[in-house]
Amino acid sequence: MPKKPSGEKGVVPRPRHIAIIMDGNGRWAHRRGLPRLAGHRAGTDNIRRIVEACVEEGIEILTIYAFSTENWTRPPDEVRGLMGLLSEVIERETENLHKNGVQVRHIGRLEGLDADIQAKIRSAVERTRDNHRLILNVAFNYGGRSEIVDAVRRIVQAGADAGEITEAYIAAHLYTAGCPDPDLIIRTAGEMRLSNFLIWQAAYSEFYSTPVLWPDFGKEELHKALEEYGKRVRKFGGLVEQ
Repeated sequence: MPKKPSGEKGVVPRPRHIAIIMDGNGRWAHRRGLPRLAGHRAGTDNIRRIVEACVEEGIEILTIYAFSTENWTRPPDEVRGLMGLLSEVIERETENLHKNGVQVRHIGRLEGLDADIQAKIRSAVERTRDNHRLILNVAFNYGGRSEIVDAVRRIVQAGADAGEITEAYIAAHLYTAGCPDPDLIIRTAGEMRLSNFLIWQAAYSEFYSTPVLWPDFGKEELHKALEEYGKRVRKFGGLVEQ
C-alpha cells in the first residue's frame, strides 16, 4: 500500500493504522458464569463488528492480536478450543470479508499450527490478496520478540553487510513489511501493557486503554478511542511549535 503524507508534526489526523489487543474474553465469560471458551467465541464474533466499524471510520489497516506465542502455555483444552475457533472463523468469514473488500494478512509463525489450519490461513490470504478497502492483519501465533528474531534471521540469510542494516532495512524484514506503523494501539479490559505485541512498530504509537472487555467493545467504544486519539499531540521525540 502506498504511503500517504503523515501531516505536520503535532497535527493529529485520522489514524491510518489501528492495532487492538483484544483482552478480557475470559473475564467476560466468568462474569456470566460461562466457560472461558464462550468468552473467546463472543470475542471472535465481535471482530466482525469492529472490522465493519473501521471501514465506516475510514481506517486503512486494522491489526488484531488473536493468539500470542505465549498463549501456548494455557491449559490444553483452552488451546484446542482456540484453534477450533480459528478454523471456524476462517471458514465462516473469509468469503464475507472478500465481498466487503477486506484483505486478510497473517502475521506470526505458521510453524506449530496444524496443517489444516495453515492451509486455511494461506487460502484466506490468497483469496483476499487483491482487496484494498481495509487490510486486516491477524496476529496469530505471534510474538514481538519472535518477529524480531525472524527478521534478523532473514537478514543474515540474505548475507547483508553491517553497513546496510538500518531501521528501514529491519522494518522491511518484519512480518508487517510494507505497512505503516500503527498510529493507535487499543487495549481492552483495562490493562496497561503491550504484552509482546508489535514492540518494534509501537515505538511512537499512541496507546489507549479502556476497562471495557473485548466482547463489549463495539462501534461506540471504537469511536471514543478515535476521539481520544484526536486530542493527542504526536511529537515523535521532537518539539511542537506553539
